Amino acid sequence: MSENIPKSIGIIMDGNRRWAKGKSLLPHDGHKKGYETFKEVLNWCKEKNINNVFVYAFSSENWNRSEMEVEKMMDLLRYILNEDTGKLREEKVQVSVLGDIERFPEDIQEGIRSLEEDTKEFSDFKLGLCLSYGGRGEVVNAVNKIIESGVEKITEEDFSNYLWSKNMPDPDLIIRTSGEKRLSGFLPWQGVYSELFFIDTYWPDFSKEEFEAILNEYAERDRRNGK
Repeated sequence: MSENIPKSIGIIMDGNRRWAKGKSLLPHDGHKKGYETFKEVLNWCKEKNINNVFVYAFSSENWNRSEMEVEKMMDLLRYILNEDTGKLREEKVQVSVLGDIERFPEDIQEGIRSLEEDTKEFSDFKLGLCLSYGGRGEVVNAVNKIIESGVEKITEEDFSNYLWSKNMPDPDLIIRTSGEKRLSGFLPWQGVYSELFFIDTYWPDFSKEEFEAILNEYAERDRRNGK
């Protein structure tokens, strides 16, 4: 493994439903298996000293899915917030939720705020959970905050401080599973110079070997950032 390791990565965790369909399971079964993969990937990142991770877990467009699927996803999110975030607190992971959380039921909003408050002082490992997230929505939200503040002229750095991701560095690389080759609104401002990796594997089957292969290829790329 090369020593040229990214400091920050973004992951579009795609393919849960197709994974489930291929096994004659319900979409919710795919989301549950995808959550288990997510926990494994966080451990792999820690092993490689990748200390900033963004994950695209629930987009603003996902609200348009069937009522039953959305309900099941809310139930999974409730379980995670109520029963399964202790390890994040114990391991001192700072959690930031990026997205329009006011669209969630009140109990989920309270769980999100509690998790963020409990972990805000941690700095060794930062996790950005994109929930009810859309990149255009994030930019518009930032613009509205700037208008409200009365600022008339800002720099790019100033603008970044109005984004939901303001506490985290931009991703050096972005991974999308499932074979789709697009970003679907994921971190459009932050990802302008991210190295992109698209793989065919559905998210629940994403393996450590594939993860390490991506890191190896990343290390070989010449990142000039326009220079």
